[in-house]
Amino acid sequence: MYQIGQLFLFPVLVLVAAMFAYSFYALGSFILQALQRRRRSQHLAGFPLLQHVRKNAETTSDELDLLAHKLLEPARIASRIAPMLGLIGTMIPMGPALKSLTDGNLAKVSGNLTVAFSVVIIALIAASITYWIANVQRRWLAEEIVEIQKEKTA
Repeated sequence: MYQIGQLFLFPVLVLVAAMFAYSFYALGSFILQALQRRRRSQHLAGFPLLQHVRKNAETTSDELDLLAHKLLEPARIASRIAPMLGLIGTMIPMGPALKSLTDGNLAKVSGNLTVAFSVVIIALIAASITYWIANVQRRWLAEEIVEIQKEKTA
């Protein structure tokens, strides 16, 4: 079991790094969308549901809801998966750290603990960023749905 667990360290580290990179990509996209929403041009950049309805007038409310979920999915998945990967990335190096402790090799203990705690910190930063983005975008999309419904009834 120990050897199997150790096989997953590198893939988990790569996935945590990817989640961290994605969180900053998503943050950049979020800031751009916030600026576009503030300007509110005629092209409706930053308003994906309104753009979709303008192009496809027959869009139903169920289709809008599905599109909203699809737009939120990457940030929501990242905000949930990153902490799990962080925990896995913390636990895997703890085995070798404990083994090194019994051998009296404090340098190896220190190295493994550094990896363990760094992974969880990076994963939690990624999760925090994507969680915040997903929640604000959820509100924005809800506001757009309300606006679309008002336009349809007017």
